[in-house]
Amino acid sequence: MEQLVRGVRRELRENADEEKRRGEQAYFKEGVTCLGVGMAIVHRIARERFADLKGMTKGEVFGLCKELWRAGSLEETIVACDWSYFVRRQYAAGDIRVFAGWVGKYVNNWASCDTLCNHSVGELLEMYPERVVDLKVWARSKNRWLRRGAAVSLIIPAKKGKFPADVLQIADILLADPDDLVQKGYGWMLKVASQAHREEIFAFVMRNRSVMPRTALRYAIEKMPGGLKRRAMARQEMKEVKG
Repeated sequence: MEQLVRGVRRELRENADEEKRRGEQAYFKEGVTCLGVGMAIVHRIARERFADLKGMTKGEVFGLCKELWRAGSLEETIVACDWSYFVRRQYAAGDIRVFAGWVGKYVNNWASCDTLCNHSVGELLEMYPERVVDLKVWARSKNRWLRRGAAVSLIIPAKKGKFPADVLQIADILLADPDDLVQKGYGWMLKVASQAHREEIFAFVMRNRSVMPRTALRYAIEKMPGGLKRRAMARQEMKEVKG
């Protein structure tokens, strides 16, 4: 198993570009280790090297993913995200705890958080809808990535019109979160949910606009008609003037 992980690391480094690495490092506010490999190349390496895992159990694949997460570079974590998604047909409801562990222990940037949660966690929730309750625990965590993950895990299901009540409950928990990345995460969740449930999302925004951070509110209403946007922003703008 170690040889497989070393092979991925070697191929990533062979495709690394120093100028791109410096640009990526500057892109993240957090101290993120980047190798300087384009995401298209990273995903290609993940697909090609996954063929070497043929015959492995889900648990063995998850073990390799954990080693890649522990390595810490952005590109290695994206390979781990891809590999965990490639075995999605084998997911069990309890795998939500595995994903929570990765987010809580290893995630240190929005790109890794969103790649894992959008795809692996989102897919698991569609397979086992009862596990959405776990996200409400994440939303109350002290860990910013679990809180962001609580929202972004519902992005793809919400695009399909799923979990509308849970979307609103999670947004309510995160409503006054001071972290801008969490605000953007739940605002994004509300935005995609509004495509199938505009009235419910607009009502939530109007009900909470006086306390909703501007960042989250602007994300939430981005896809709404101009008239609704103006109504939602009116109180925000008045609050800023008074402030």
